[in-house]
Amino acid sequence: MHPAPSIIFFTVFSGLGFGLLTFLGLGKPDVSGFTAFIFFLIAYAMAVGGLIASSFHLGNPQRALKAFTQWKSSWLSREACLSVAALVVMGLYAIGVVFFDTKIGVLGLIGSVLCLATIFATSMIYGQLKTVPRWNHWTTPALFMGYAITGGAFMAGQVTLAAPLLLVLGAAQLLAWIAGDKRFKEAGSTIETATGLGNMGKVRLFESPHSGTNYLLKEMVHVVGRKHSKTLRIIGVVCLSMIPWVLVGMLPFNHVLAGIGIVIHVVGVLATRWLFFAEAEHTVGLYYGQR
Repeated sequence: MHPAPSIIFFTVFSGLGFGLLTFLGLGKPDVSGFTAFIFFLIAYAMAVGGLIASSFHLGNPQRALKAFTQWKSSWLSREACLSVAALVVMGLYAIGVVFFDTKIGVLGLIGSVLCLATIFATSMIYGQLKTVPRWNHWTTPALFMGYAITGGAFMAGQVTLAAPLLLVLGAAQLLAWIAGDKRFKEAGSTIETATGLGNMGKVRLFESPHSGTNYLLKEMVHVVGRKHSKTLRIIGVVCLSMIPWVLVGMLPFNHVLAGIGIVIHVVGVLATRWLFFAEAEHTVGLYYGQR
């Protein structure tokens, strides 16, 4: 699928923001006053900024409020409702921590659970799509949760937890790619099943359905070269996992090194998230001879 910058920004930074809020709600790090304000400011900037960026991909952004009305059937709507609930609860918790040096544990715990639920709902927007076999797998929500928790722990300064999680995340991403590369074939979708003409024999595209491009080709059919994909995979895993792990897991702790590690980690997340969309094979491509 087409890796739209707004969706990449949304899924990466909202995940990091809600991941950081999750740890702040659990009292990690143990800060208050102005220091706590800075942590909450960073978390809210990423979470809210990511959510706002998602609206840029809508055909009619002015209708974004309607996303809140379909929570019974839509994961997008559930994500919208959960994100607002999480931000409100965590906002109340933040007021106590920042201005009154008071941590209301129950409120923070509820906020953390809502943040994790928001991340899960975001992952299921993609994980539910049977038309994209690579996404329609348990690894999609597992990775979204893993990225958010690892990034949140890293930014919250929980190095002893973040260091092993970085390695686990890198390994999980590699396993997801191995499984994902087989998913489209395992799903059994072919041009014969797509057209319903398989009973007549082998089907091939005679000519394109139309002479120009259209929405489906622009948004649902994107082919990334195998060479470029392999290069980006290497860059992604090295940046999101290996280099940050060396900086915080192998070397003596240093705030500057930790900051550099976080930046490199985010670069790796952006690379792998770009691949998440670029490598996703939508079945509609079968009608255009693109699969």
